[in-house]
Formats: sequence, structure tokens, C-alpha cells
Amino acid sequence: MYNVLIADDHAIVRNGLSFLINQQPDFTVVDQAADGNQTYMKVEQNAIDILVMDLSMPPGESGLITTKRIHEHFPKVKIIILSMHEEEEYIRQALQNGANAYILKSSPDAELLTGLAKVSADETYLDQNIRLSEESAEAINSVGETDLNLKEYNNLSNREKEVLPLVALGYSNKEIAQQLFISVKTVEAHKANIMKKLKTKNRAELIQYAIHHHLIEL
Repeated sequence: MYNVLIADDHAIVRNGLSFLINQQPDFTVVDQAADGNQTYMKVEQNAIDILVMDLSMPPGESGLITTKRIHEHFPKVKIIILSMHEEEEYIRQALQNGANAYILKSSPDAELLTGLAKVSADETYLDQNIRLSEESAEAINSVGETDLNLKEYNNLSNREKEVLPLVALGYSNKEIAQQLFISVKTVEAHKANIMKKLKTKNRAELIQYAIHHHLIEL
């Protein structure tokens, strides 16, 4: 039996996906998440085999970044992106960041079920309704393009990457501490380290950095 985590910012979507997946004999939905940070924490806390995740779960961390973080720290977790985005840029980057399958929300249920079967068999899968240019298909097999652009970001610790989007979105130190189950002093230390590593002088510059590098969705 494969343990599945559903991540989407709409409860009705999460519940619908859970109902569909729980009807399949080899899969069971064990938890749900509504944003990127929550998704990472659920993966960290539970024995998740497959993650079915939307890319856009505002406000918060970009799903592309969540995909990259989970793939780097939990490479055994299979990631299925279920998104409304049909643009090649999103598809290419999601797969480069570690996604094992990319399914369109506009496709029939059968596409998601096929994706589940494929990734559980250690295969990759691309929705049959997706047509990539030859250039994009080749790029998917190359080294991730964002590594150079996110050199400073990649130097952040795992916890600092969790704190960053919350700071950029305007959460107070107390709110961040409560959400991440850490002390206010620890939050302050992380913020100082983030500012130093990203070479930003204030929150305005931090927001600009996060938006420019597509780290958050407003």
C-alpha cells in the first residue's frame, strides 16, 4: 500500500482527489496540505510514498521550490504535479526540480491514475495531453537551470528556506514561531542569517528577491 499526501490550496479539490485515490486498491491518502511549507512539514513528519501537489498554492512558497526542496531532502518520495499550468516553462522546471509526473487539472481522472501507477513503478509520466517542443524535451534531461540563479538561496539551511516565504509574506516573528514550532529568538536568528546569505538589507529587498526568483506566490 502506497501512502499518498494531497497538497492543494482548495479543500474541495483535496477532498475530491482523496475520494478518487482512496478508491484505488494500492493507494491510501494519509494526509492533506494547503500550502508549500505545510506540504514539506507533512512529508517530514509522515511516511509519505507519493505526493500529489498543485504548483500554485498562494500565498506562500512556490510549488516549484517546494518540489525542489522535497526532492533534495526526501528523494524517495515520488512527486506528481497536478496543475492548471500548461506552459512549457512550468512543466520543464517542475521535472527538472524533481517531479516524477506532471498532470493537467483539465485532463480526465484516468491521467492521474495512470500517473500514480507509473510513479509507483519507478517510472516518470507526462500527461498525454501535453505536447513539448523538442527544445523543452531536451532541457528536461539537462541540469536544472535555476541552480545558478539561486546560488544564494541554495546556501540557506532547510529551516531558513521555511522561514523565508513567511517573512516575505509579512508574518510576524511570533506567527512564524507558532507555525514552525520554534522560539521567537530562533526566528530572529534565522531572519538575520537569511538577510546575510541573500545579501539583502531589509524586508523590502527580501520581498523583491523572493518575487524575482519566483520563490513565493502572492
